[in-house]
Amino acid sequence: MKQCSKLLAKVCILVIGFQVMLLATRIKDIAYVQGVRAQQLLGYGLVVGLNGTGDTQRSTFTLQSVTSMLKRFGITVPQNDLRLRNVAAVMVTASVPGFTKEGGVFDVTVSSLGDATSLQGGNLLMTPLSGIEGQVYASAQGPISVGGMSVRAGGSEVRRNHTAAGRIPGGAVLEKSVSVELIKESKVFVVLLQADFTTANRIAEAVNAKFNAKLAIPKDASTVALDVPEEYRPDGKLVEFISVLELLEVNPDVAAKVVINERTGTVIVGLNVSILPVAISHGGLNIEIQSTPVISQPGPFSQGQTVATQLTTVSAGIDSTSVVVLNGAATVQDVAKSLNALKVSPRDIIAIFQALKEAGALKADLIIM
Repeated sequence: MKQCSKLLAKVCILVIGFQVMLLATRIKDIAYVQGVRAQQLLGYGLVVGLNGTGDTQRSTFTLQSVTSMLKRFGITVPQNDLRLRNVAAVMVTASVPGFTKEGGVFDVTVSSLGDATSLQGGNLLMTPLSGIEGQVYASAQGPISVGGMSVRAGGSEVRRNHTAAGRIPGGAVLEKSVSVELIKESKVFVVLLQADFTTANRIAEAVNAKFNAKLAIPKDASTVALDVPEEYRPDGKLVEFISVLELLEVNPDVAAKVVINERTGTVIVGLNVSILPVAISHGGLNIEIQSTPVISQPGPFSQGQTVATQLTTVSAGIDSTSVVVLNGAATVQDVAKSLNALKVSPRDIIAIFQALKEAGALKADLIIM
């Protein structure tokens, strides 16, 4: 009996250790080095080659843009004479990763600015992309990948996904590198993507254990300051130090949260969510109204008129829902089993979570999007 107890204890330890290993995350996945950042770019351009799905005459800025473009090629066309449905004015946005050099390519997103119905099959003309200060950093051009379809005929329309926006993979070329310099001092700051005191402290402990020295000190919930060791301070060694730092694994602490999207009926339950013992009864009143058209015909040779009326029927009922007792839930699996026992829809689960929060039985932050 004692041997079985020891074996069971060893199995439990292995399972717990395996779960901890699964929760371990690299520092590079939850934090970044301060000073390394992307650059957001913006531009205005024209998409041509559309199959009659471009901007209409109401988008006067599209006509002005086409007129200005044609003047660059020595063609003068009065704006009032233009009748274009194969051209659309668009905004082009992109995010350039840090340390990208001249000649590097990156993706851009193209979004309709006017009343174009679809950008499918369109081609973006050369568009300069500038930063917030107005400096041009890149240029974009190429065919647009929409990832959907939109077909109209005879007043009917079939649409799949959103066709008024698309992407151009590798459609932008960097003309001027973004000014991002790696800190070449004796300190490096690691910034968490989601501020948390516990996670910041665990990062400092992992770094100190790796180098067997007190190099890292958590400054606040999102910043950890690290002293660069002497052997990593010469040129070329700092990158090696940051590489070793990024690959260290820690167990980030996660706050208990329940995220609800009422528009789509989506409910996401976090890892540390728990529910205290509580009794739940959920039901509602169902009212159904049906209207049936009834045609009354006059008798033969009566010179009467045909009269159309509506026969309306109303029925009402109450859902029969019994009271379900939840004995408490300490894990996500327990929460899922408890809610499945109620046999309710996601919309009803949203209402139940809101009521549990008001009753103080839900031990988590309730976030409604």
